[in-house]
Formats: sequence, C-alpha cells, structure tokens
Amino acid sequence: MVETHAPEPAGYAVSGLAAASGYSAQQVRDLERLGVIPPAARRSNGYRCFGPEHLTALHAYRLLAVAVGPVTARDTLRHAREAPYDEAIARVTALHVTLARSRDETVAALRALDGIVEEDSRATTTPDDAMGIGELAAAIGVRVSALRFWEQQGLVAPERIAPLAARRYPLPAIRDARIVAALRAGGYRIPALRTVMASIRTAGRTGDARLALQDRLLDIAARSEALLRAGAHIADLLSSQDRVARDACAGT
Repeated sequence: MVETHAPEPAGYAVSGLAAASGYSAQQVRDLERLGVIPPAARRSNGYRCFGPEHLTALHAYRLLAVAVGPVTARDTLRHAREAPYDEAIARVTALHVTLARSRDETVAALRALDGIVEEDSRATTTPDDAMGIGELAAAIGVRVSALRFWEQQGLVAPERIAPLAARRYPLPAIRDARIVAALRAGGYRIPALRTVMASIRTAGRTGDARLALQDRLLDIAARSEALLRAGAHIADLLSSQDRVARDACAGT
C-alpha cells in the first residue's frame, strides 16, 4: 500500500490573511511593517505569502490590544519574537502583574471610599474642623500642588475669605479631596472625576463614585481575560519560532 501525504498548505495571500483574522488588507500590511507579525515570505511572483503563525500573531495582537493597549501589544509581540524564551515569558508575566496591581489599587480605593462615606454620615461640622492646604495634603498623602491642581479642575473647592487669602478646607471640601484621592489611587483620570464629583456635589450621590470604581474592576477583569487568551496564542508562537512562512508557501 502506497502511503500518501497531504499537500503542504498553500499559505495566505494578504487578502486571505485579512479575511481569516478580521483585519483589513491594509492593516495586515501595516502590522507587518510595524513588526507585530513576522515578515512574510514571497512567492515566485513576488507576492506576499503568510503562514499560520501570522494568523496566530494577529489573534494575539487583537487580544493584547484590548488588555494593555496597542502600543504595549506591539512591543510585546516584537519582543516575543526576538528575545530568548525565558525573557519573552517574563515579559508577558509582567503584564499580568501590572493588571493585578491595578485591581489591588482599585479594591483599596473602594474600601477607602466606603470608609469616607461612613465617616461623613456621622460627622458634624464645626469651624474648627477646617484645614489649611498643607494640613490637608499631609492628612490624605498628596502634594500641595495636587490640591491646587484639583481646585483648578473644579474637583475640590476650598474657601477663601479674600481673593488672596490662604485656602481653607471645611469638612465638605475635605471629604471631596479624600474622595478624589481615593479615585485617583484607583486609576481614575480627571475627565471622569469631574463627572463623578459634580454628581456628588449637586445631588450628594456618593454612590456614583462607588459605581465608577466597580466599573473599573469589571474593566480590569475583562482586560485580564483578554490577556489570558492572548497568552495562549503567544505560547503557540513561542513553541513554533523555528517554523516560518516559507514552509507554508513551498511550491507555490
């Protein structure tokens, strides 16, 4: 009985790889140029020919871009192709560590916020409770310049008896500064903080700040899942570094 073998795969043209990966043909060319995927082999007629490793790299890039952003995703895939095996694995592991740290910071911010809200519900305001800017900065662990910046952005509103008088922070302003500090520690940027702090100031909805942090936890979870899925594709790439697209394009 004569043993037969399946023919070598014909490989992908640019359009074929684009269709299989969900990217456009131009995006495939751009990602090759940026080093996200290895250089394509060339057929005898000069056209590009991609192999299955290119498709795997594109799947990894899509997931990595969700997890850590396109710039870090590009750097990670270039590094995975060029670095020694142990360094490539360490690079991906470090991304998991960064996301885990972000989650820990957000959980800590959420607990801090709950403590602030509970204290605020029991507090009674007296003039002696007000703080100067230096006192408040030391109390919440930020720089004086940060409090000035938050004031400029409309996040915290100290009192001033006269235009040039020193800033004075009564209990409501102290609470706002503590909430801003907690949200900043949880990774929230200034535009999102403006919305949250406006709702707290106008309607007393401190729950909006809590929802903001809970949404961040869900976002980190989704990014962590994407990173896990990307890791499986990267592991496939690392295990087949010695296979190149020319194998898929042989005889074409």
